[in-house]
Amino acid sequence: MKLMECVPNFSEGKDSSIIDAIAGSIKSVKGVVLLDIDPGADTNRTVFTLAGEPEAVVEAAFQAIKKAAELIDMSKHKGAHPRMGATDVCPFIPISEMTMDECVEYAKKLGKRVGEELGIPVYLYEYAATKDEWKNLSNIRSGEYEALPEKAKDPYWKPDFGPHTFNAKSGATAIGAREFLIAYNINLNTRDKKKASEIAQIIRESGRPARDANGKLLKDESGNTITIPGLFSHCKAVGWFIESYDRAQISINLTNYKITPPHLVLEKVRELASEIGIQVTGSELVGLIPKTALVEAGIFYLNRMNESTGIPEKMIMQTAIQSMGLAELAPFDLNKKVIEYAIARKDLLVNLKVDSFCDLLSTDAPAPGGGSVAALCSAISGALSAMVANLTIGKKGYEKVTQEAMKLAPTGQDIKQKSLEIMDQDSAAFFALMAAMRLPKKTEADINFRKAQIEKCTQEAINAPLTTMQLAVSAADLALKIAKIGNTNALSDAGVAALTAFCASQSAYYNILINIPGITDENFKQKTLAEAKELWEQCKKITDNIEKDVLEKLLG
Repeated sequence: MKLMECVPNFSEGKDSSIIDAIAGSIKSVKGVVLLDIDPGADTNRTVFTLAGEPEAVVEAAFQAIKKAAELIDMSKHKGAHPRMGATDVCPFIPISEMTMDECVEYAKKLGKRVGEELGIPVYLYEYAATKDEWKNLSNIRSGEYEALPEKAKDPYWKPDFGPHTFNAKSGATAIGAREFLIAYNINLNTRDKKKASEIAQIIRESGRPARDANGKLLKDESGNTITIPGLFSHCKAVGWFIESYDRAQISINLTNYKITPPHLVLEKVRELASEIGIQVTGSELVGLIPKTALVEAGIFYLNRMNESTGIPEKMIMQTAIQSMGLAELAPFDLNKKVIEYAIARKDLLVNLKVDSFCDLLSTDAPAPGGGSVAALCSAISGALSAMVANLTIGKKGYEKVTQEAMKLAPTGQDIKQKSLEIMDQDSAAFFALMAAMRLPKKTEADINFRKAQIEKCTQEAINAPLTTMQLAVSAADLALKIAKIGNTNALSDAGVAALTAFCASQSAYYNILINIPGITDENFKQKTLAEAKELWEQCKKITDNIEKDVLEKLLG
């Protein structure tokens, strides 16, 4: 599922009625979750954090900017934080299944609408910037709100969207795309701020000033202080003492965790701390973190321990929490700290208990149905193969195949996870199709729109089981591989993994066949039928081979 985050900053941090009104405009948009509101009285600025489906996030951001333009008068604004508009800055951040290029396009889409509908000058920044010098927000905001009247006269400052005039009430807004920022603190067993600062200077990208043996600053021929580059790019860090914790911390902002992930910074800090006689006692995450960052950390530590990474993702993340000491200062709740979990809908099929799912399935409710059951079978197949692999890893007599089993186990988990997601996609596609059929058909325009929507939704209702068939082939292939090398005590489980994979394939095939007559696009129809038949045949061939082999071994 595509997820995008947005962190708009508004130039109001004191008036709760204005802050609440902006929050209300965000909450009114379906498909978006408002994760956090952080007001600052001294800065007279409030930072909102929202996330959800991309289109919904763009709509929520527009409504928030519109509400801010109505309620905030920049001609009367004063605050400690640099600012140039009622909505000062509005970045989009990719969370899952999103590229930065996609976020840039959404930034342009929002910027165009804000400029045209609200008459606010919009400058694109960071990855969305149209000028190199506008990548840096501080360059765009130079001179702040007070400089806007003169900028309105200068052709260089013609905005990317909106009028090249001074908007006295709303100012100007910067809209852009950037990577997720992880605010991360490392805890030390010392109260000495100086030691924390020393390590911070070594790891941060900006580095530290070079000194001679006597501690004197070294300068170049021009008299400028020589700087030793830091160890990590995209890393900002300072050392400080936190009285409430009674310890020093290294406070870190990671501006691109994909290049500089927190666990690698932590491991280096552990080394550096040990060299000066202190220890890292744990660490602290401020705000939320993308799931991939925590999963990557968990896999890192599992690999270092030579343990299987083919376990459920929450177990992988628990390994990261324990290894990084993330629960040292306060409980670490994955459902609140991991952004994908924090915004997840609570009414999904995958969140139901087995008996509740079966109860719902047995009623006259039109969904879930066979498509969701097919996806569930695929998930069960992947899970069983992962189980057999994990029962093989590290067991006596299977030393020669342990490394291969360690590669197969994560594949099973991946199939399981993707298949579970299809369960809800299949039901959602069905309900979307029903909604399309209920569209009005009074005028010719109504009829044409309704036909187009029914075609689109029918294709989506077919694509879900087609994806299940693709996963089922992968699940059957995985069952074949693990059946050959896996723990013989779990041979029957490998056989069941194969059978449930084929059940998923044939069940999904039925769902495609029952929906395909509703398709008017002949090219889509023929292409889909050909692919589905080929996938079914592949899965059956693999399953037949496994079934024959398993039965021969079990029957002796």
